Amino acid sequence: MLVHLLKSKIHRAQVTAGDVNYEGSLGIARDLMDKIGMLPYERILCGNMANGERFETYAIPAEPGSGQIILNGATARLGKPGDRLTIMSFAEVESAGAKSWKPRVIVLGEKNAVVNERGI
Repeated sequence: MLVHLLKSKIHRAQVTAGDVNYEGSLGIARDLMDKIGMLPYERILCGNMANGERFETYAIPAEPGSGQIILNGATARLGKPGDRLTIMSFAEVESAGAKSWKPRVIVLGEKNAVVNERGI
């Protein structure tokens, strides 16, 4: 049996910009994606800590080292620069391996710098 478990999480990512005219997605600085093993175009679930909005989209890489977190397309209406997001991706894992599963998690602070990490 397969179970859905948290694969990777970016906690407290601060939105840096939004572009309602972009086709869609969430831009994430590529170095942050790489650190937690998030792939370009991977399906993600986001929670906005400022307004309680939750939405699904896909991740696209933004410039490495830029700290960018960009709401694109319709998601640009669900937050604004300065809002803090929790960004999550999930994996299907055999139930036998679920007990020892460890997600890759980073917590961000000012300018979206990593202040804590787990499972990396």
